[in-house]
Amino acid sequence: MNAIDPLLLATVRISTFDGARGLTGASGFFFRRGPKLYLVSSRHVFIDERSGHHPDRLELELHANAQNLAESVVLSMLLYRDGRSNWIQGQDDAGPIDVAVLEIEHDALSAAVTLAAFTPQSLPGPGDEVSIGDPVLICGFPLGFHDALHHFPVVRQGTVASPYGWRFQGKGCFLTDARTHRGISGAPVVVRAPQRSPLPWMLVGIHSSRFDMGGRDLAADESLGLNATWYPDVLMTLTEPAKAADRA
Repeated sequence: MNAIDPLLLATVRISTFDGARGLTGASGFFFRRGPKLYLVSSRHVFIDERSGHHPDRLELELHANAQNLAESVVLSMLLYRDGRSNWIQGQDDAGPIDVAVLEIEHDALSAAVTLAAFTPQSLPGPGDEVSIGDPVLICGFPLGFHDALHHFPVVRQGTVASPYGWRFQGKGCFLTDARTHRGISGAPVVVRAPQRSPLPWMLVGIHSSRFDMGGRDLAADESLGLNATWYPDVLMTLTEPAKAADRA
């Protein structure tokens, strides 16, 4: 049997809840900085005031046995404690950033849980080039679809559709050209980097949502097929120890 690409173990399916009532499905991934492990996803997965999305907890589907990846366990995580959010969200001069992180307590994970995680070494560095038209992969759970037996996400192909490193329309994101659906918000956007460790992937962004023109004629014009993807350097800001004081 072929070895499992760690990208599939670093990406996780998220279900949001209001009490016992299920709300939405989304994608996320693990990011490890030093001894701390974080769940990363879109901020609008945790709260979306515009649509009235206000979950109070979420569930992660994790692999429970490295020898049998068909075995899974659900980790439930509260989004609030004492009236304050447990997640940390991003903000810059252009306004809110649609990225948030939620620390995962090590005591909440059994020793048998199998996962992989991106690290600061997974982020683009000064010598890394990402150009217009370069292929990217978006790993997640579109419409909740996945390998339900082995609990693996699926991967969509896309390309870089705006200059990488430039802030599209002044925001901390760039565009990808890819077919995406609901449920893939928060997915890692990656390019293959075989020499990288601990994952052979470079994390170039966090998928947020489809990008569309407000004036598009919904009857006459097709969707642009473009997506907003936030730059991953925000993770270094969100995982700074002092950020624990910035929770909403």
